[in-house]
Amino acid sequence: MKSIKDPVHGYIQVDSSLLPLLDSPLVQRLRYIRQLGFSFLVYPGAHHTRFEHSLGTMHLAHALAERLSLTDSETRHVTAAGLLHDIGHGPFSHAIEGLSVEILGKKHTDILGLLNEGEFGESLARADLDPNIIHELIDGSHPCSGIIHGDLDVDRMDYLLRDAHYTGVPYGTVDAMRLIRAMRFTGSKILLDESGVQAAESLLIARTLMRPAVYYHHVSRIAEKMFTLAVFEHIRHSPETMLPSILQADDGACMQQLLHSDNPFVVSLAESLYERRLYKRALYVGRDNVREVHQLTSESFLKERYLAEKVAEEAGVDAKEVLVDIPSFPRDIWIEVQVQEKSCQSPLEEVSPLVTTLNETRRSQWRLGVYAPIGCTDVVSDAARRVLSIKPFTRQERLL
Repeated sequence: MKSIKDPVHGYIQVDSSLLPLLDSPLVQRLRYIRQLGFSFLVYPGAHHTRFEHSLGTMHLAHALAERLSLTDSETRHVTAAGLLHDIGHGPFSHAIEGLSVEILGKKHTDILGLLNEGEFGESLARADLDPNIIHELIDGSHPCSGIIHGDLDVDRMDYLLRDAHYTGVPYGTVDAMRLIRAMRFTGSKILLDESGVQAAESLLIARTLMRPAVYYHHVSRIAEKMFTLAVFEHIRHSPETMLPSILQADDGACMQQLLHSDNPFVVSLAESLYERRLYKRALYVGRDNVREVHQLTSESFLKERYLAEKVAEEAGVDAKEVLVDIPSFPRDIWIEVQVQEKSCQSPLEEVSPLVTTLNETRRSQWRLGVYAPIGCTDVVSDAARRVLSIKPFTRQERLL
């Protein structure tokens, strides 16, 4: 058993059987991948990593597995899944996952190959851990996967607490241990005691408030889009062979590849990120301002580049001077967890009227962004309004 001091949870205990996994290159690499991508350009303290988040998730996964009275084997697999759930992340966490999905058809949870790989696979075997079960727990197909990958999962509990701690944003308060103590297992579903409803609500509120303040802050989005464009241009001539090596790199190694690219534009984007010389907002509007919003949203980098080229052509500027950012709409919070009320069970949505309010709030937070260098934001804004069918400003909006 090894004790590790954590600023969020206090001392975290790592079972001896998991130490070879903890010390493996796959997990140690996470020390060099920032948890929040480019959010450190907004919040200077946000340099925490996927490594410490993985430790925190493992800690909470073990606590919840014990609370749910899982078997010893299930508890060990759930704990290991908490530690390993992020080993498939590329540099800067989610920044280029969209490219990975579009070009390689691979998400960060597709890690079965990594789990079976050489010495790491042998370490799992020595710990009596089945890589297939761990993969199912992480990708959501195991009966117990709700612990790692669910509506009130330990992954969210840890990252909300941790991200709030390191950014200094006071919205990520979650009483994780109270929530865990209020949970129990019935069949293949997690049941929440009535005493845990307020703790569950605090998690949902934290998720909602942290979205615009941290996860979708416009500066972070701009930097992420600049980084994604740099990677795309760097691998353009051989994406299927070059992207995998980028995804296996950590933050620093990836940036060094971009800084030494043969493409001068890629180098200039990487240098701009290092020096925080970012594109600016040319257009930043909510869904009510977009006439054909459902035709635009697809979370596709290639579609965003197509639209950026059309906007650039309309504006008479180089296509590389326009970035289009069209996030997918936040899905409604639909909690499958049942709440035990005296002699009956009810969905959390029926017990907590907050869920409906939070869904409306999440929809109102969505923003379409078009970004450009500071000298051409006005002309790009006008062009983007025409190309993307953006409604004209009202008189009140013009005054603001």
